[in-house]
Amino acid sequence: MAQATPSNTQGVRSDPAKTKVFLIGGGVASLAAAVFLIRDGDIPGCNITILEELDTIGGSLDGSGSAEAGYVLRGGRMLESKYLCTFDLFSSIPTLDDTKTVTQETFAWNETMKTSSKSRLVRDGKRQTAPKFGLSEAHILTIERLALEPEGMLGATMISDQFDAAFFKTDFWFMWCTTFAFQPWHSAVEFKRYLVRFAHMVDGFDRLSGIMRTVYNQYDSMVRPLQKWLQAREVKVELNTRVTDLEFDERQGEMRVKGIVYDRAGKSGEIAVGDQDLVLLTLGSMTEASSLGAMDKAPKLLTKTDGGAWTLWEKLAADRPEFGRPEVFADHINESKWISFTTTMHDPTFLRIVNELTGNVPGEGGLVTFPDSAWLASIVIPHQPHFIGQPDGVSVLWGYGLSVDKPGDFVKKSMSACTGAEIMTEVMGHLRITAEAAKILSTSICIPCMMPFITSQFLRREKGDRPQITPKGSQNFAFIGQFCEMPDDVVFTVEYSIRSAQTAVYALLGLKLEPPAVYQGKFDPKVLYRAFRALHDAPA
Repeated sequence: MAQATPSNTQGVRSDPAKTKVFLIGGGVASLAAAVFLIRDGDIPGCNITILEELDTIGGSLDGSGSAEAGYVLRGGRMLESKYLCTFDLFSSIPTLDDTKTVTQETFAWNETMKTSSKSRLVRDGKRQTAPKFGLSEAHILTIERLALEPEGMLGATMISDQFDAAFFKTDFWFMWCTTFAFQPWHSAVEFKRYLVRFAHMVDGFDRLSGIMRTVYNQYDSMVRPLQKWLQAREVKVELNTRVTDLEFDERQGEMRVKGIVYDRAGKSGEIAVGDQDLVLLTLGSMTEASSLGAMDKAPKLLTKTDGGAWTLWEKLAADRPEFGRPEVFADHINESKWISFTTTMHDPTFLRIVNELTGNVPGEGGLVTFPDSAWLASIVIPHQPHFIGQPDGVSVLWGYGLSVDKPGDFVKKSMSACTGAEIMTEVMGHLRITAEAAKILSTSICIPCMMPFITSQFLRREKGDRPQITPKGSQNFAFIGQFCEMPDDVVFTVEYSIRSAQTAVYALLGLKLEPPAVYQGKFDPKVLYRAFRALHDAPA
C-alpha cells in the first residue's frame, strides 16, 4: 500500500496542540477517526468536535429501548478475524469494566461461543444442517471468472447480468444473499469484491463458521467503550446538530474548508475553520431516514429529505465531480430498502421451540433463513442477555426480510405494510408454530424498522461515483465512511468505515503510518483449495 500522505494535502501540522478537528457525523467512522487522531496523531481530545444530527452517537451500530417498551436494533454488522483495522482500533479501547481491551474481549468470547449453525436454512419447519451449495459447473466458472476479472470490465453491471436465473434458486445464493444482504440487481463489482475478500470463509459458509459476535449488541460492546474512552479525553460531541453546508476557499485547483454551516434547534450557526484545522465528513448514511413501527403499526417509508446526510452530500457534490455522485446511491430506494425487526420476548416459549428446532443455543447458530419465504426472511437469536441490563426471563431476537413488497406466505400482506404482530405471525408460520402462537404474540413486543438506504452502497456504480478519501485538491478535509472509495475492501462492514477513518487521519496529518493491509486470502493456495472444494460440494 502506498504511503498515507497524499500529494494534495498540507502534510504534517507543525503543532498538533493548535489543530482543531471537526468530525461531521457520529457513526463509527468518526469515532474511530477521533481515536486515531489522539492515539497516533497526538491531537488533544479537547480539540476534537463531533457533530451529529441525531440525539445519540454510533450511527448504524445502534441499540436502544427497554424490556418494557421493547428493544430496538436496526441491524448488526458481521465481524470476522481478518478485520485488521477494526481490531487494531479496539486493541486501544478498554471494555466498560476496564478489565481488558474490546479486541481481547471479542476474541475470547468467540473462543467460548463459536458460531456453528446446525440450521442455516429452514424449509417446511425443518432444519437443514450444512446445506449443499447446489451450484452448476457454469455457476462455479462464473464465480471464478468474477474473482479474476478486472473491475473496469464489469462496469455498472448487475449480479443478474453475470448469472443465469437458476443461480438465484441455489442454496449458495440463499445463504450468500442473506448473510451479506445482496440482491440480484446489486453491483457485480461489489459481489466480486465480497467473493475475493471472504474467500477464506467459503468452506465454512454452510455453518457460518468464522463469523464473530460481540458479547452484547454492538452499541453496548463497541460504541459505549469508544464513547467512554473519548469522553475521558474531553472530545466534544454536539448532538442534534445537522450540518447543512461547508464553505470552501477554492483557488488554483486547491480547496480548503473555511466554515461549517449547521442547524441546531431550528437555529442556524456557523463554525469557522482555521488554517491549521481539519474536517472529516462521513458521506451518506445507510440508516438515514429509518422509521420504526410497533406491534400494531407498520413503519413508514421515508426519503432522503427526512435527514441531512444525503442532502448535504448532494449540495457539496454539485459542480464538483471529484466529490462523487450521491444520486447513484440515494435515488433508488426501491432497490436499497428493506425491513428489520427486533422482538423482545417476556416468555420462554418461542426460544424453547427455536432451540429445539435448530439444535443451537442462543448465540451459537447465527442467521436462520427461510428460503421459501416470499419475503426471504431470516432471524437470528443472539446470546442472552443481548443488552446490558436486560432482565432475566427476557430474551431478544433480530430478523429482516429482503423482499419487502411481496405478499407474505401466511400474512397476505407485503412486509412493508405489516405491523410487528403480523411479522411475528409470518415468522411463526415458517417455523410451523401454531398451538403456542397466541401466547407468544401476547408476551412479545416486535418493533419493525424500515430502512430506505440500507443497501445503497451495493447499488450499481462506476468509477468516480464514490469519491476518494482525499479528493483532488483537498487541503484540509477528507471523506470517510461507506461511500468513499477504497480498493480491495468491502462496504457494508465496520471494517470499511474504520479503515477509511484510519486512512484519512494518517493522510491529513502527514503521518508515516499506514493502516494494516487488507487480508488477501486469494493468494493463499490452501484457502483457494478449500474454497474450490466447497463450491463443488466436495467433502472437507
